[in-house]
Amino acid sequence: MTSEPTRAVQDYLKTIHRLGGADGVVSPIEIADKLRVRAPSVTGMLKRLAEAGWISYEPGHGARLTQRGIAEARRVIRRHRLVELFLTRVLGLDWSEVDAEAESLEHAISGRLEQAIAKHLGEPAEDPHGHLIPTQDGTLGHRVLQRLCDLPAGCRVIIREAQDDDPGRLRRWQELGLVPGAVVHIVDHLPLDNLFELEVGSNQIKLGPEALAGLRGEILKDS
Repeated sequence: MTSEPTRAVQDYLKTIHRLGGADGVVSPIEIADKLRVRAPSVTGMLKRLAEAGWISYEPGHGARLTQRGIAEARRVIRRHRLVELFLTRVLGLDWSEVDAEAESLEHAISGRLEQAIAKHLGEPAEDPHGHLIPTQDGTLGHRVLQRLCDLPAGCRVIIREAQDDDPGRLRRWQELGLVPGAVVHIVDHLPLDNLFELEVGSNQIKLGPEALAGLRGEILKDS
């Protein structure tokens, strides 16, 4: 394929990458669930992606991005995350609004505009939700993060990433101060009620594991 891939192809490559397809095999069921499409549609698209050289695919097993597929997926991810940051930092949109907007704009901006945005923002390393932004050459850093709901009582953790596909949850996290860069003290876990007691700055809050799902961070060494 010599022309720029279609939006559908870009969406598939980006989704496979987010599901771990740069390092391992992703099942069609996972892809169908993430994209909210029927499994037979996924199977047909995976065959076409494999024929075009974007992925390696074994029916009944799964798909893995080729180097070409990784490069294209990261190009789209870079544009998506740069647009999100531009919308929040420059245009003042709330972080709960920008994922949906970036989904459309990531397919429309040119490489020249992408670099202009990156330069204006100072070649940022992270988007508003804490996700790492691939560099222009396709390099994407790696961090070992843990879900807050999996961490033991007594530890202090710095939030690094917040899942960005639920606007209501993002607004709630922002109200509570549960944003990237915030330090959270997990005071206690009440197994009977399945609640976590947290301290965020001077605020004390109680949340269940579902309310914390999507927040990932690193335990501070002095915990």
